[in-house]
Amino acid sequence: MYHDGSFSFGMHAFWWIAWIVVIATFAILLVRAPSRREGDAKKTEPGPRETPLEILLRRYAAGEISTNEYEERKAVLERDSRPTKHGGAA
Repeated sequence: MYHDGSFSFGMHAFWWIAWIVVIATFAILLVRAPSRREGDAKKTEPGPRETPLEILLRRYAAGEISTNEYEERKAVLERDSRPTKHGGAA
């Protein structure tokens, strides 16, 4: 309203600052928002990991290994998973 430029410059600077704040806020929200890909990846993550014995049993049930191979590998896994005198695995 003033013709000496002081008031109009003040309002002009205010709007520049306001737009910079709006754009910066939008950019921050865009960067921090979880992407659709991350959400989809979380849905496809596998459940708890299978133990070696569970994997062996699954492979035996699927017919991937023979009965003899299953029994041999199971014995090795059970032998190796037994605690030692010190409390840890062999």
